[in-house]
Amino acid sequence: MDRSEYVISSSGDDLRQAEKRILADKPTGFLMDRAAARLAVVCADLLQEATGRIYGSRVVMLIGPGHNGGDALLAGAILRRRGVAVDALAVGDGVHARGLRKFQESNGRLVEVRDGESSRAAKQLLQRADLVLDGIVGLSGHPGLEDHALALVEAIPSRALVVAVDLPSGVDPQTGETPAAHVVADVTVAFGTIHPCLLLPPASHAAGRVIFADVGMQSKIDAEPVVRRLTERGAALRWPVPAHTAHKYSRGLLGVVAGSDRYPGAAVLAVAGAIRAGVGVVRYVGPSHVTAQVLSARPEAVPGMGRVQAWLLGSGVEDDPVQDKAIATALASGLPCVVDAGALDACVRERASGSRAAPATSILLTPHAGELARMLVLLGHEVTREAVEAQPLRHVRWLAIEADATVLLKGPTTLVAGPAGPVFSQADGVSWMATAGSGDVLAGIAGALMATGVDAPHAGAMAALVHGRAGAAGSNGGPLAAMEMADATPAVVAALLDLLQEPKRHRRR
Repeated sequence: MDRSEYVISSSGDDLRQAEKRILADKPTGFLMDRAAARLAVVCADLLQEATGRIYGSRVVMLIGPGHNGGDALLAGAILRRRGVAVDALAVGDGVHARGLRKFQESNGRLVEVRDGESSRAAKQLLQRADLVLDGIVGLSGHPGLEDHALALVEAIPSRALVVAVDLPSGVDPQTGETPAAHVVADVTVAFGTIHPCLLLPPASHAAGRVIFADVGMQSKIDAEPVVRRLTERGAALRWPVPAHTAHKYSRGLLGVVAGSDRYPGAAVLAVAGAIRAGVGVVRYVGPSHVTAQVLSARPEAVPGMGRVQAWLLGSGVEDDPVQDKAIATALASGLPCVVDAGALDACVRERASGSRAAPATSILLTPHAGELARMLVLLGHEVTREAVEAQPLRHVRWLAIEADATVLLKGPTTLVAGPAGPVFSQADGVSWMATAGSGDVLAGIAGALMATGVDAPHAGAMAALVHGRAGAAGSNGGPLAAMEMADATPAVVAALLDLLQEPKRHRRR
């Protein structure tokens, strides 16, 4: 797998195997020393940005007994040599021996937090910190924090930068779940690999900005990743660019069944998203007055049924016999389908019954958390929206398996999962995108991609990336409306393609 095309996240077992291969002919502490050196550089840079100085700034480290605590202690020793006042608060049973020795050799101070008096002293130190380094628990830790550690985490002043070593302590390293108290970091510095929790919600929201400090392990991990995130280059390489000899029919024909009396705008936005993403032809199926609105906004659209190469089904649809028939016809056709909102239930019922005209890689379901919960209830499970939001990885994979489809779970971090293989995780947007119609534009972009032959997992990830970038561009730091996401899409795609630095006339789809 080309690592310029994906950010990848591997399991803890795969990481440990890579460590063994590297350390077989390296001295003790080789990887930890490299990690500590990179961690110290990141902390120094952050101190410079935040306070305007390195010398004379104050760092407090929360240290557990594991290896990430050792990384922190060794980094603390390096910072001490640069004139930083560094205190270490030991919050577990013991600390990493070599790390402690190096730290104390640099005249760093260790405070063992064991009773009320030491806890009060530790909290006083935290109140004076410019930066707090979280090295409490790492990859082998369990979700949640012990009471004494939690008390110190809660005492961190809001003005202090919080930097997590490898991952925020207290989150589930593999699933990204946060069932109990945990650290919320401004920055997480990851070594060896980016752990799954840094890409998976809700833990990804506690990680802050993730900085990957490669210590030479990434290339030694040869197993299939657990999670992957498409990069700009990865999206650009897969984007369907028309050849010099292209015509509208070779650029993809997408059928769109969307909109209703109550939600006419959903049709307009879905069609706009598809057209602005570059599909050759959109055929629209819907009520006559909605058709008029679609044609008024996008005169390129063609009304009525006809030959298509993929379908976008369900955005804003509500109990229309003509549309219901068109949805059933589309699902039975075997053609690729993006299935949204009002078509989700029909699709899931059909596929759960064993009637599967298209493979999982040709069906992309696009629910939000509430819709995903509703579909699992439809399949006989007791699931709530809150459960989906607390365990999104578990539930998105669960629905993908039961429906034998690819599922895109919309949210601040979007997950795209099939019945097997790695999960895509994209977090390219801004919070202003949480607005009516945003998902309709996303469905349109995905539909355009699938009409040009992109498989459902990559179409979902590519659409999420471009949709997020378009939202950020349209927002420019402030509010935006859904149509502005569609309108920003061509420029976002053009910027991606410019990364390839090759003449567009030579690119082939």
